[in-house]
Amino acid sequence: MFIDVHAHLCDDKFSNVKEIVENAEKENVKKIISASYNFASCEKNLEIAKSFDNVFITVGIHPENVEEITENYLEKLENFAQNEKVVAIGEIGLDYHWRNDNKDLQKRIFIEQIELANKLDLPIVVHCRDAIGDTLQILKEHTPKCESLMHCYSGSIESAKEFMKLGFSFSFGGVVTFKNAKNVQEVLINIPIERIMLETDCPYMSPEPFRGKINEPKNISIIAEKIAELKNVKISEIEEKTTKNSEKMFKI
Repeated sequence: MFIDVHAHLCDDKFSNVKEIVENAEKENVKKIISASYNFASCEKNLEIAKSFDNVFITVGIHPENVEEITENYLEKLENFAQNEKVVAIGEIGLDYHWRNDNKDLQKRIFIEQIELANKLDLPIVVHCRDAIGDTLQILKEHTPKCESLMHCYSGSIESAKEFMKLGFSFSFGGVVTFKNAKNVQEVLINIPIERIMLETDCPYMSPEPFRGKINEPKNISIIAEKIAELKNVKISEIEEKTTKNSEKMFKI
């Protein structure tokens, strides 16, 4: 079976989550982790997870949402994390692509959420865009206690090696199927399969030939096929090892 370790079932683009989950199951995607990014998405994801045995969630504040936090935001996140369906703190991290005028705030919220994850013995799921240097520096100074995940990784192989030293694995999605994604493909080729997981980041980042359309967890097999091609292995090996990697990290 396949596992989608990073979806957004809470997104408003999905009007019928039951249908999305059923579509995934038909394509052998048997487990889905739905990632949160603010309090509203945490609450919605918790409701979704209650309805499906095979849906798990992460809770956290995305760097684009740090301006929304309140004084007691860590207490609220910790309360969310008590639910048995919560498997990680995420997605958290740094994003300087859209805003770089609040770097100090982004860094503080990132560090505080890492510390919360360590308190709760949970992995973290990291979002990093145009901020590799600062992300790596923070993770070296505030290293997660649990093996954790760089989601939708787009950095260099040199940085990937540094992240691996800190206990990180990497999830790859539809980008690996894009013709102009040579850097991501080259990095993936050089990362051990034992450090790779599959994600869709749905409803965004649809793989070819569905680029530009609403993405779903059912498309995981397309991503797996491309990774198998790049790694020069059978898709069954990608299926087996990425599932094992995901189950081990998230204890699902």
